[in-house]
Amino acid sequence: MRHIERHKTHRIGWLRAAVLGANDGIVSTASLVLGVAAAGASTQNLLIAGVAGLVAGAMSMAAGEYVSVSSQADTENADIERERLELVTDPEHEHEELAAIYMDRGLDSKLATAVASQLMAHDALGAHSRDELGISETLTAQPVQAALASAATFAAGAALPLLVVLLAPLLWPSTAALLGSIVISSLAFLALLGGLAARAGGANLWTSIIRVTFWGALAMAITAAVGALFGVVA
Repeated sequence: MRHIERHKTHRIGWLRAAVLGANDGIVSTASLVLGVAAAGASTQNLLIAGVAGLVAGAMSMAAGEYVSVSSQADTENADIERERLELVTDPEHEHEELAAIYMDRGLDSKLATAVASQLMAHDALGAHSRDELGISETLTAQPVQAALASAATFAAGAALPLLVVLLAPLLWPSTAALLGSIVISSLAFLALLGGLAARAGGANLWTSIIRVTFWGALAMAITAAVGALFGVVA
């Protein structure tokens, strides 16, 4: 029978990094520009600050994702090596341990023992990695993939508010209009990001849109308030 189910878990590795990068790019750049604009900066200074934020943010996201996901990969590899050693030194105990896992999931003792025996005969380390440690090929850490996805999507997300800063003064020369344009467009970008993330991950559309938009709006509001409060360009 042909398998027609289409699951989304294989996208978790890059989707999490991509959503984080794009969301951070939009929110941090829009917040930075709003804060500087609220302090009375010129359009040129807004663009300089925004471009600097884009470059620094993309590099920071790439480095941060690579380091954090590499740490996760190191932990996973250490656990797998420990499991490999235990399979060599004490295979009977490992067999009992695997059978006990299947019994906890609902199999009777005889069937659990048989399943453990067959899976260990086929791929003992794979069975223990998956069922004891919770590590699978689908969910395993991939540092380079996460770093590239975060950097690229951060830059793409950050470029959107900067495009508004570049074009908005041509249509609405006032500072208030510029601030409004940045806020409205950034919220629209965040809503679009939430929708795309939900579509890619198979999640609820409106839940994702509301979550991403709400926290982005809160971050931009706080940053703009700080900029207006101090009234200086840092």
